[in-house]
Amino acid sequence: MKVALVHDWLTGMRGGERVLEAILEVFPVADLYTLLHIKGSVNPEIEARVKGVSFIQRFPFLKDYYRYYLPLFPRAIEGFELSGYDLVISTSHCVAKGVKPGKEACHISYIFSPMRYVWDLHDEYFRNGQGRVFSRWGMRLWRNYLKEWDVNSSNRVNYFIADSRNVAAKIKRYYGRNAEVMYPPVDIGFFYPEDPSPSPLPKGEGIFKAEDCYLMVTALVPYKRVDVAINAFSRLGKKLVIIGSGPEEKKLKSMAGKDIEFLGWQPREVVRDYYRRCRAFIMPGEEDFGIAPVEAMACGRPVIAYGKGGAVETVSASTGLLYENPGIDGLVNAVKRFETIESSFDPGTIRSNALKFDRTVFKEKFQDFVRTHAQET
Repeated sequence: MKVALVHDWLTGMRGGERVLEAILEVFPVADLYTLLHIKGSVNPEIEARVKGVSFIQRFPFLKDYYRYYLPLFPRAIEGFELSGYDLVISTSHCVAKGVKPGKEACHISYIFSPMRYVWDLHDEYFRNGQGRVFSRWGMRLWRNYLKEWDVNSSNRVNYFIADSRNVAAKIKRYYGRNAEVMYPPVDIGFFYPEDPSPSPLPKGEGIFKAEDCYLMVTALVPYKRVDVAINAFSRLGKKLVIIGSGPEEKKLKSMAGKDIEFLGWQPREVVRDYYRRCRAFIMPGEEDFGIAPVEAMACGRPVIAYGKGGAVETVSASTGLLYENPGIDGLVNAVKRFETIESSFDPGTIRSNALKFDRTVFKEKFQDFVRTHAQET
């Protein structure tokens, strides 16, 4: 069976790329197609598998401004020639699921989220001062077209897999389709509690020690609500480390005071060390699933999260604290409450909860799903 994988874009190793990495291991000779590829931005195992990129790859200023080419993404993803493949697997949070497979091929789409920019997170990206002026005006012109294309192209998918019950509900709401729920993989073998004799932490900007701080590991984009965390921890006078980068970086740094430290994107070893030694992981935005908090739990650390979306499927009373108010006051009050019960959290119990998201479990479930459904098509 000849297999093609289609991924939106390759610009960094985030949660979606970890899922792609695991699927590539399940299909070690599959070809990989993507809209655009910033070389060196993902691990060598993924880069070695790239078979084709779209015409978007030839556009200028690609690294920093590829998102502004969004209206052209549907045409670009439809341009791949996949008629020679028996199985097409798309991993999609934007347009990858709209690829055109061959007439006899089975198309399985793993959905991280329906296109956020046009559906439930449109306001987070483009209103209330978010986004550049020309991108907001552009989205006004293109939103209806993109929504219509997103719905129509869902008919090219034989079987949907959602990364959470939360996303499965969105697939049903927007596309009128059912989806199997299969949680993303977490590398439990790599993310584990601290060794008895830990090595010194790699230094960031050296403002304060990890053991004194709370932690975020996130892309710096509007819906992650990093601004809420910055304001909350500035008000609390407590230390927050933020690992990650993105288009909101300059803006967020301008509003951060002395209690906030930005480390940019860091190697996994550094991220693991901060997971292990932070007081708690912070997730103030509504996530479709959220791999980073599960990685923190695998390291035995509790999570403080806004109680909507994927967080309600991964965080329980024994592994962290969920709060209802999405604003600054809600997070401030949650941190205060957490500190009154902090000693009750057991690292072993927290890690045990994360084991069900193990990478091996995901690969076995995905392989079984493909084996069953590809034969039915």
